[in-house]
Amino acid sequence: MEIYKGTATFAGIAIGKILFYHKNEYQIRQYLVSDIKNELNVFNSARIQVIRQLRELYEKNCTGSPAEAETFQKQARLLEADSFRRAIESVITSQKVNAAYAVTINRDELSSTFRNLEDPFIQERITHIQEISNRLIAVLGGISPKIDLGDQPVILAAENLSPTEIMEMEKEKILGVVTHLGSAVSHTSILAKSMAIPCLVGIQAREEWDGKDVIVDGYTGSLYLDPDREILMEYEMRRQADLKEREELLQLKEVEDITRDGKKIGLYANISNLDDLNSVLYYGAAGIGLFRSEFQYLGRENYPRENELFCAYKKVAETMENRLVVIRTVDLGADKQAEYLDIPDEVNPIMGNRGIRLCLDRKRMFKAQIRAIYRASAYGNLAMMYPMITSEEELDEIEKIIREIKAGLLEKEIPFKEIPVGIMVETPAAVMISRELARRVDFLSMGTNDLTQYTLAMDRQNPLLRGKYNDHHPAIIRMIQMVIASAHQENCRVCICGELAADTRLTEKFLRMGVDDLSVVPVCILPVRKAIREVDLGSL
Repeated sequence: MEIYKGTATFAGIAIGKILFYHKNEYQIRQYLVSDIKNELNVFNSARIQVIRQLRELYEKNCTGSPAEAETFQKQARLLEADSFRRAIESVITSQKVNAAYAVTINRDELSSTFRNLEDPFIQERITHIQEISNRLIAVLGGISPKIDLGDQPVILAAENLSPTEIMEMEKEKILGVVTHLGSAVSHTSILAKSMAIPCLVGIQAREEWDGKDVIVDGYTGSLYLDPDREILMEYEMRRQADLKEREELLQLKEVEDITRDGKKIGLYANISNLDDLNSVLYYGAAGIGLFRSEFQYLGRENYPRENELFCAYKKVAETMENRLVVIRTVDLGADKQAEYLDIPDEVNPIMGNRGIRLCLDRKRMFKAQIRAIYRASAYGNLAMMYPMITSEEELDEIEKIIREIKAGLLEKEIPFKEIPVGIMVETPAAVMISRELARRVDFLSMGTNDLTQYTLAMDRQNPLLRGKYNDHHPAIIRMIQMVIASAHQENCRVCICGELAADTRLTEKFLRMGVDDLSVVPVCILPVRKAIREVDLGSL
């Protein structure tokens, strides 16, 4: 038996056989071609076939995982771009080589040239080029790119996994995930959490592990390769206990979110699309604390119309009935883009024209969404909040837009309600002026994912920073305390809606700080509810 230590990104116990997955490395033979025109046709036929594959993958995943599915759209657009096509055609024409070799040369040269650049936008683009190049090579070589997990559920081990690769797999056959690269807040880890399976990063699996028995301990970050009989029996008992605990947690679906000494806490759900509504109701959340509205803007050819937005918000309001639904206005930019938005390339997009900044630049788009939210407010219990607020001047501009929209609705006798309004606190700037902001809104919601990366000046998805990125950093905890204290001085509620809200190690600390609400992904509702009910705020 061998024991390896990594970082657990989602808890649980998985026992099974390893399937070692590695990206296909093609040995492409270079040869000269006499018919250049024919070789160009071969390349373009493969290109069209891959574009079709990517569109199909998008359609398959756009409902369940819209943000991740947008990866397929980006890659399809990249394949359609003249710059990529011309680069390959130039190699074929100038060097008179076969298409597969030209694609390989282009891929490897770009990867080598930009390998050491840390800009996340460039790194993302290089990753896309590598993936579409591998798809092209597979088609040109007659190799199927489908990832076959076999007949039985497996524990998937790999150097790294992209959201694209995971979404292509049969998820019901994956018991757990182990990767060398990645982080607790990488897309792969977040997808594993949504699938409710244990995930470890920081373990360098080897190809010879393929087919071996393994135990994944998503609580301690440990992996046991070829476990002995005693360990296997122990972990099977723990796995059964884990399953039993999950069954017991289901008994908490109907109970209140209240501490032992009687303090009621609002426990809400974060959702990204309408398909998550059933999970919110199933786990008994108080409502929706963060409805990411981007899903209606991504993976399409043009802006959604106001009536389309209204219909979606109306459905959410009616489905949730009297439960609160907080709709975050669209947070586009950075890694959430669509071609029709025509957002200029930025050197550092994560700190660029995103969130409320982009909305205030594109007021027609912003007004359509706000009108749709106010129209839908007549059908349920809605609230609205704005992302990436950093100044009161932004609130001045927003309030002017809202006055104009309300006047228009009243003039046309369209019914609407006065709804609570809040902002996301996800930058150090917002933390420092949180009392001033709290005076002007009904609630503050802390987005700890962005707040952590902006405070630490660390890209949360950069695997090189995995050992240094610390979302429990004292600065983050003090910022949360500061925001709660400032908001309460203005009788303003505070919610934590980032990944930290689901960390039950911090639940008691947050409650003692005085947080009013927590909002987590639906699968984490019951563990957090259990943690809330175990806290006695009256004791020291």
